[in-house]
Amino acid sequence: MKTPAPTQQDQTYAQLRQWVTVGKFLPGERLKIHAIAQQLGAGVMPVRAALQRLAAEGALVNVPHAGMQVPRLSLAEFDDVLQTRMLLEGEAAERGAHRLDAAGVTGLLALEQQMRDALKANDAKGYLDANELFHLRLYQAAASPTLLALIETVWLKVGPLSNKLFEVPASLRVINDAHEDAVMALRLRDSAGVRRAIEKDLFVAAQFLRPFCVA
Repeated sequence: MKTPAPTQQDQTYAQLRQWVTVGKFLPGERLKIHAIAQQLGAGVMPVRAALQRLAAEGALVNVPHAGMQVPRLSLAEFDDVLQTRMLLEGEAAERGAHRLDAAGVTGLLALEQQMRDALKANDAKGYLDANELFHLRLYQAAASPTLLALIETVWLKVGPLSNKLFEVPASLRVINDAHEDAVMALRLRDSAGVRRAIEKDLFVAAQFLRPFCVA
């Protein structure tokens, strides 16, 4: 049986979900349906339906008389999400590292180099895009759709904060260190070391992002 082709609504939802995940929208930002529809080249109805789906997942909030907005995380919410991410992503990283073949490892090494290059060029989008792909490929290698789905749902909570890393100059000197640790562990086929590196990555980035949360 053939898999049904994705509808425009499905495609619109997938694109908006990815935009939230990589921080295209900022905390507190009001999302204007017509403007988003124009950017996507989509109809207003698919955009409205996609935003409602994202609100149901907790990625957006529907504010009376203001429409859809990107929520601001409190410190308690942020710390809870961080602990959840470290549990889920640490597990996925260790499983993924154990299963990765040589080609998969080579691909992650290339992405880590892209992150280094993006930092040197102060290219926030380039860094965040390569970072998302690095983590996604590592976690996909774990071959656990359930674990990956949980991770992607949690990403929606913190994606809007991710661009804030580039507003803290001190962060740019250290945020790629854990990825370097991860690729070193991958070379050594040390899956537990990869887990520790990913947990370090999440923890270090969080320290720079916490000040942007609501007290």
